[in-house]
Amino acid sequence: MFPFKDLPEFVRFLESKGELRRVRAPVDPELEITEIACRVVKEKGPALLFENVAGSGFPLLINMFGTERRIEWTLGRPPSEIGVELKGFADDMMPPRLAAAWKHRSLFRRALKMKPRVVARGPVGETDETPDLSRFPILKCWPKDGGRFLTYPLVFTQSPVNGRRNIGIYRLHVFGPRRTGMHWQIERGGGFHYVEAESRKEPLPTLVVLGADPVLMLAGVLPLPEDMDELAFAGFLRGEPLRLTRLPGTDMDVPADAEIVLAGRIPPFQREMEGPFGDHLGHYSHPAPFPVFEIERVYRRSRPIYPAAVVGLPPQEDKYMGNAAQEMLLPLIRVLHPELTDFWAYYEAGFHNLAVAAVRQRYQREGLKTAFALLGEGQVSLTKCLVLVDPDVDVRRWPDVLAALRRNFDPREDLLVLPGTSQDTLDFTGPKMNLGSKMILDATRDGDAARDGPRAPAFSGLPFPHRNWHDTFLVIQPGAPARLHLEKMVRDPAFRSFKFIAAVGGDVPLEDDELLTWGIFSRFDCARDLVPAKAELRGAWPVFEGPLGIDATWKEGYPEPLAMDPAVVEKVSRRWNDYGIF
Repeated sequence: MFPFKDLPEFVRFLESKGELRRVRAPVDPELEITEIACRVVKEKGPALLFENVAGSGFPLLINMFGTERRIEWTLGRPPSEIGVELKGFADDMMPPRLAAAWKHRSLFRRALKMKPRVVARGPVGETDETPDLSRFPILKCWPKDGGRFLTYPLVFTQSPVNGRRNIGIYRLHVFGPRRTGMHWQIERGGGFHYVEAESRKEPLPTLVVLGADPVLMLAGVLPLPEDMDELAFAGFLRGEPLRLTRLPGTDMDVPADAEIVLAGRIPPFQREMEGPFGDHLGHYSHPAPFPVFEIERVYRRSRPIYPAAVVGLPPQEDKYMGNAAQEMLLPLIRVLHPELTDFWAYYEAGFHNLAVAAVRQRYQREGLKTAFALLGEGQVSLTKCLVLVDPDVDVRRWPDVLAALRRNFDPREDLLVLPGTSQDTLDFTGPKMNLGSKMILDATRDGDAARDGPRAPAFSGLPFPHRNWHDTFLVIQPGAPARLHLEKMVRDPAFRSFKFIAAVGGDVPLEDDELLTWGIFSRFDCARDLVPAKAELRGAWPVFEGPLGIDATWKEGYPEPLAMDPAVVEKVSRRWNDYGIF
């Protein structure tokens, strides 16, 4: 079946494989669908097509990418194979050689089909109507969200300076029948185009595609280099060009086989409060002023499928999408950095909050050079905590990374804190939006023998819940005043065998590795919330002594963590058999 022509064809394929359920029972787009989807993705369950959504005559598709197998079907093969193939091609073609070109001839054939094919018309133009977003099954995902949000829009923009196209996924807060917010996050191509348009005092023409060929929907997630065309890359992945068409009164081509297109403009110098929204860091993002998308026309199929996604506490569907993006694109980073043997960003921490790089060092501290380069590389630059390890450490296995930290990390020499840096828009721990700090933890041997000190002893007597996490972290739930407990413990010789002592909130389950990673790395600012046993300046060199405390407790000004309304949880439990999912 690969490549799939459009979203309906993919839905039929998933159904034929037993990987999709049609839910015919009536459901509410406010909260109920979220609770159902969260339960299903945690069980690695099927994609869901809700055919009877209250207030709408259109079906809603969710969890289409919620397993590794469905990602592989979308791409026609495992994403890691694509990454390895791209890197092998780049390596063999430097310098270009005829034999290498012949070896990779299948890639050249794919490249010839990257350019989209323009057609006169397509199914997306079957219906042309005035905007009325209330007709669509738009979700309210979490109880304290500021309203309903489009959660899987492919936003098409063009640079007003050079005409280059960008496709990105940005949540859209519904303000009315024909108006939404436009949540441009930092380091996003659409936001750069808007800055260019606003500097010229011009509105930015914008098209929002809801539902398309599944490869393109996945390509919209990829952190491609700036100005690389997502449509062309989707054609490369497909091995077959995408069909584009120009809709009446619009300025850009869109997929002819799309489900729905919202056509409009984003005026300059206009802002409205957007949010709150329960985002993928597991908290509500604070309301903030963002640009406004004004919809002028709606084009759609006669009976379109509306796509949606839910984000929140891990795991969610974005786990599989983000991991696939890493598998495909990160091997290419190794072309520029041959000393980098592997890299992995952890979905448990929202990807940007925690990443691990394995480096083959050819001279002392080469890993730091690599770390600085990575922290200046596209969206990888938003990484908050970057851990360096040796090539023999599996960066995808957090226990192995913890073991490397236990063996090799010494905060006196191996900790680098970078205050006052740009930060992920969704990160709420810094002094204000888009600002925060970073840290590099060097857990490489750097040519020296491993410093594997004594294992942390078993102990009891702490007056609050705690966990020895692989002899590397002592994780505590001290309650208030957490910072005082942390300051006292990092100075206590009884805990010196631990490299880190992390204080977390009472809502973090200590025995759940997934949520423990989330609870630590999503809730601290490196510059403000690290608590060393001792710190001093030697000249201009800050020197820290361990153990290193991390205050990852909830602090004043932090947004609330996500929790579903108990009445909705009870409702879904009571109706579970009605949905016919398992």
